[in-house]
Amino acid sequence: MESSLTEKEAALIRESIKDKYSQVAATGAASCFKYPTGAEGLKQQNYPLDLLRDFPPALIDSFCGVGNPFSLGPIHPGDAVLDIGCGAGLDTLLAARMAGPEGRVAGIDVTQAMIDKARASLSILGLQNVIFQVAEAESLPFPDNDFDAVISNGVFNLTLDKEKALKEAHRVLKPGGRLLLADMVLVAALPPDQAGRIENWYQ
Repeated sequence: MESSLTEKEAALIRESIKDKYSQVAATGAASCFKYPTGAEGLKQQNYPLDLLRDFPPALIDSFCGVGNPFSLGPIHPGDAVLDIGCGAGLDTLLAARMAGPEGRVAGIDVTQAMIDKARASLSILGLQNVIFQVAEAESLPFPDNDFDAVISNGVFNLTLDKEKALKEAHRVLKPGGRLLLADMVLVAALPPDQAGRIENWYQ
């Protein structure tokens, strides 16, 4: 929830997150995170590497997902899929492969540099069933009951108003739709010198 943050703090968090992921778009994920990213992260998280074989190296290098949303349930041929916080677009483009030409997939992210990188990879792969656009999880630019599946990977922990973001994901899902969410969860109290630090949102 965002209620405990001042407007100034919320603005700082949003801009700092955008700055961090603009750096990922420019230099790749390895220098920005302490956990396995890129090809090693995909391998450790049991992604279907055969479907990624022709993905551009720059796209692979930008992968910084914290889990594998596709391990939670299938994407069926013909599905409409939304990727919230798509980053450089790897999960979005993989979902597009799974949904096939009769499906449609949309990826949104708050960072323009990531959307630009995702669109560049899309142009290389030539998939016709994908769109990328800048948008926020708390205010999705899609109608009600629009998607068969919503996927997200390491994004809701960065979202300031998680309740609103989850309500938006529910709103755009069709009845019986699937939320495939991979993320990080705090399971114990932070040490006193770490708790409550604004920097925790974007380190």
